[in-house]
Amino acid sequence: MIKKEMIKKHLLTCSVILVLALISKLNIYSTTIAETVAKPAKLSHRTSKFIFIKSTAATYSFADEALPVNDARVTKKLNKSLSQHSFKSVQSTLLHRKAEALFPIIEPILKFYGIPDDFKYIPLVESGLKSGTSSKGASGLWQFMAGTARTYGLKVGHGVDERQNVRKSTIAACKYIKELYGEFNSWTLAAAAYNNGSIKMERAINKQNEDNYFRLSLNRETGSYIYKLIAMKAIIEQPKKFGYKDYIVIPPTTQLLAFN
Repeated sequence: MIKKEMIKKHLLTCSVILVLALISKLNIYSTTIAETVAKPAKLSHRTSKFIFIKSTAATYSFADEALPVNDARVTKKLNKSLSQHSFKSVQSTLLHRKAEALFPIIEPILKFYGIPDDFKYIPLVESGLKSGTSSKGASGLWQFMAGTARTYGLKVGHGVDERQNVRKSTIAACKYIKELYGEFNSWTLAAAAYNNGSIKMERAINKQNEDNYFRLSLNRETGSYIYKLIAMKAIIEQPKKFGYKDYIVIPPTTQLLAFN
């Protein structure tokens, strides 16, 4: 009888210990769940970088068309172009001096034709505001090919080349740019098409089913073209920010100012 009582007490004690152990485990498990729910999931390093990247793009635009923000690829390309056009890389204020001399001629013509002022930076990228002829045959500040120049009213041939005339070539450029804008309904795409040609741009847009310049996959030159224009705009409008010192105006050459 005594043995039976002892066995019962032993079993009861074991049962109590087992129950307490189970309760303890359940408490630990529930606490772990609560902590897991309470803590927000951490973003991967790559995702976090993409979402919270400090975007330079938000500061810049072309023809009042903003760059996509929080796009790491756009920010990287823009920063690269800004760096390449800084005084540290260029070590010259020649473009500033030429721009100060020639922009007063170009700006009112752009305004007259309803072209955004930012298009005055195209000659800086295309020709560096030089009047020479490229290896491909493009000539003048706006780097017109002979055929395109004739299409927009410039005389080329028989000892005459109006691509070298600042006023006339700017008027021709305005007509061309306005036509490109009518085709693409975007100043950014119009500028890119000025560089790449409207047929190639239209082909790229249709093939990729994408009409945002910054999302299009283009050849290296055209793919960096708008970034170069924005960089030119930045260094001309904010020279000190990009390391440029004071500069003096150099009068344009007689050839560049051959107005008729």
